[in-house]
Amino acid sequence: MEALYTAAATATDREGRAVSSDGYLDLRLAKPASLGGSGEGTNPEQLFAAGYAACFASALAAAGKRAGADVRDIAVTAEVSLGRDDEGFGLAVTLRVELPEALQGDAGRGLVEQAHQTCPYSRATRGNIPVTLRVE
Repeated sequence: MEALYTAAATATDREGRAVSSDGYLDLRLAKPASLGGSGEGTNPEQLFAAGYAACFASALAAAGKRAGADVRDIAVTAEVSLGRDDEGFGLAVTLRVELPEALQGDAGRGLVEQAHQTCPYSRATRGNIPVTLRVE
């Protein structure tokens, strides 16, 4: 693969900081209270959710433009769950895709499926973690 862009960030721990190489991202990290932490910072699951949602929305917009569809009013919410499985900790994702009324039904679902095939996050997770698509 020829890299078109490379992002770099350094993190110290779940109870530390995450800082991008350009300094635009500088976040306090904390375990969620439900995992025994203070909850007074963001966490890796939130960061993954934000990145996946943004990437998927971009892939969906591109699929819509190719189809000549109006995709201005789309929104994607990524829910990233951390849990235990037989091998330790694991992730699962639900992508909740809000489509405008004009894209409800099979046409919208088709665009969501196309986005799932082309989104780099979807491609990276395919076969590694469960990803559920919900069109709303």
